[in-house]
Amino acid sequence: MKDLLELLAVERLDVDLFRGRQPDTAFQRVFGGQVAAQALRAAWHSVDSDLSVHSLHSYFLRPGDTSVPILYDVERIRDGHSFATRRVVARQHGKPVFYLTASFQVTELGFGHQDRMPAVADPESCPLVGDILREVSGGGEDAVDAWDREWAALDVRYAGDSRPGGVLADDQHPARAQIWVKAAGPVPNDPPTNTCVLTYASDLTLLGVSLVPYGLLISSPQIQPASIDHSMWFHRPGRADEWMLYDQHSPSASGARGFALGRVFDRSGILIASVAQEGLIRPLGEARAALKASSKRA
Repeated sequence: MKDLLELLAVERLDVDLFRGRQPDTAFQRVFGGQVAAQALRAAWHSVDSDLSVHSLHSYFLRPGDTSVPILYDVERIRDGHSFATRRVVARQHGKPVFYLTASFQVTELGFGHQDRMPAVADPESCPLVGDILREVSGGGEDAVDAWDREWAALDVRYAGDSRPGGVLADDQHPARAQIWVKAAGPVPNDPPTNTCVLTYASDLTLLGVSLVPYGLLISSPQIQPASIDHSMWFHRPGRADEWMLYDQHSPSASGARGFALGRVFDRSGILIASVAQEGLIRPLGEARAALKASSKRA
């Protein structure tokens, strides 16, 4: 957890110019949640302390290089009485790799309602994601070791999905999954840090839910995955070191892209945030051949 907090604490180089470090990783490209969280933290440094982020919208433009830092250039688009807007461009090797626009607002009194949190098993009774990976890989430890190496800062429990016979099987929602997630250690009691940790975690499993109906993992060699865009709306404050339910579903997959939506609840049922993402899920190898054969038969 200490490593993650240091990763998200971007370094100020000049006015509205920041540098984000890279983790010790086996990945060949930067994790999308990392660049989104670092860009948000850079934007947050440029607004007054009485403002909090309420939404962000972003595009992943190029694969990030994990061997060099990322530069974050913040543009102050607008400062109003109640709202402030920031645009951030993340650059490596002189080229933009990621764009983010974030809107901040002062705390205001207003109407309040929310969806009810779905019924779900307690996180303590749900298996660790590592145990699920061990099961689907036939007892192999490589996938478990890789997960633990990259994501040890997060405690992730798998509550279920909508595969045939799964606990979330539903004719109306063929692609759905739920996880419990929290930081694996204490997080400082300040909104920017907690929100950035949530942003980091939000990209971990969302695109993978679009593959649930096909029995494939996002890490499968039969899939070429990549995040294309990522949006979040922050409804209420929450703590990243306490259990959060990430209720995810994919309304559509088409054109080698998967579209997914997520809702983040705290354990008491308060809706903290909503998330939307579209990403590449290009079929390769056997999966592509099976799709071609199926289209010919049709």
